[in-house]
Order: sequence, then C-alpha cells, then structure tokens
Amino acid sequence: MSDLMRVCTNVQAMQARIALMRVNDEISVHQLRLATGRKINSAGEDPAGYALARSLESRKKGLSVALDNVCNARNVLNIAEGGYQNIMDILQTCKEKATQAADGSLSVVQREALNEQVQALILEVDEIANGTTFNDYSLIGSTPENLTFHIGEGASDSLPVALESGDSTSLGISTVDLSGADSAATAISTISDAIDKLSGSIQKVGQYKARLDTKESNLSVAITNTEAVRSKIEDADFAKEQMEVVKLQILQQTAVASLVQANSAPQVVLSLFQ
Repeated sequence: MSDLMRVCTNVQAMQARIALMRVNDEISVHQLRLATGRKINSAGEDPAGYALARSLESRKKGLSVALDNVCNARNVLNIAEGGYQNIMDILQTCKEKATQAADGSLSVVQREALNEQVQALILEVDEIANGTTFNDYSLIGSTPENLTFHIGEGASDSLPVALESGDSTSLGISTVDLSGADSAATAISTISDAIDKLSGSIQKVGQYKARLDTKESNLSVAITNTEAVRSKIEDADFAKEQMEVVKLQILQQTAVASLVQANSAPQVVLSLFQ
C-alpha cells in the first residue's frame, strides 16, 4: 500500500523534514566559517586538522617571540657598540695629545696642560664604560655581565654574549702620563695598544650582530612558512564557502516546498469519503 494512504504516519513529510534539518545544519556550519574566517572552528569538525593547526599556531608564536628576542639582543649590542665607539673617539684624541706632548718644542707648562686634559679624558672613559648598561646589567664596565639571548623556539636555541671591558684599567691606559717627553712617547704606544684592543672588542660585537641578522632572516622565513601551512589547514576559502551557502539555500527552499507538499498530500484521502 502506498505511503500516501497512511494518514497517521506521514513518511514523506518526515523524510522532507530530515532533509531540511540537514540542510539547515550545513548552512549553519558554512555561515559560521564565513563569520569567523576559519574552516575548522571546533575539534569535532576535523580532529586531526584542529590538532595540527594548534601545533602550528604554537610554533608560530614561539618563533615570533624569538624574533622579538633577536631585536632586543641587537638593541643591547647597539648600546655596547655605542659605548665602545665613544671610548674609541676619546682614545684617538688621547693619542693626538700624546703625540703632541712627545714633541720636544713644548714647554713644561704646555705639556702639563696636555697631561691634565688626557687625565680628564681617561676619567671620562671610565664614566662611559661603567655607564653603558642595560636593565642594570653592566655591558662594558670593569666586570661586564655575560648575557645569553634566547633566539629560537627550541630550549637550546640561545646565543651567549661575552663582551669585553672598556674601562681604562682593562685598556691599560690608567697610568698614562704626558708630563715628560719620554713618558709621552711611551703613552703613544700604550694608547695605540688600547685602540687595537678596543677595535677587537668592536669587531666582536659586529660578529654577534651579523649572527643575529642571519637568525632574524631565518626566523622571518620560518614564521611566514608556518603561518602559510596553518592557513591552508584552518582558514576558510570565502569564495568556496559562499558558493556552498548559495547552493544550500536553494536546497533549503526546495526542502521547505517538499515538506509543505508532503504535509498536504494526506488530504487526498478525504476524496475517498466523498
């Protein structure tokens, strides 16, 4: 017997209702994707994809923080290099004064004036060295801190930095004396050695910065690639999602029409009683 003749149970209407509910559920999923911009909004939609997306997101965040650390490390090294450069300028001036004081044509008074100027500059070297700090850490003072910068997402991705002292004692210029022509000649050699030593310290800073530049480039590429993979897995394709919504809206309308027809079909049974 045809289902149409069964009035108590409208099987066609029930089937149309089930189809309508499924279409409505699918529309809700696609509209949520359009609203959030994500293809995966819960673990139930794609458990493996959700877990992988979260893992990639965690890696990207770790890489981003590491990139910030690289920038901080470069700033610290810039501070240290700035201190070194200021001291280097002073050493160059001291060497000029020592060369001038070593000339036998100068009087005692003139040479003493040069000596006082150089002694003041040596004190300034110590001021600069001890004042070149970062977060209360001495960078190039008499006892510089050994800093370790974390520049990667892994536990062992670190860059230990050991800067050299830039104070007058470490440079060997604390005993420079220009009061006599002979001592001034000796001072020239002493200051030249200090300049060479400081040049090595500045070169070391440059090597650290070169490593940081390479690390920054690698981290930037890794962040971009990681985000590209995560986006491929998790982000919604708006054109595709909108196309699916339009298709489902048409199916929704046809399902509603089918349900209306299925609900009115049993009325045909009334014609049997006329």
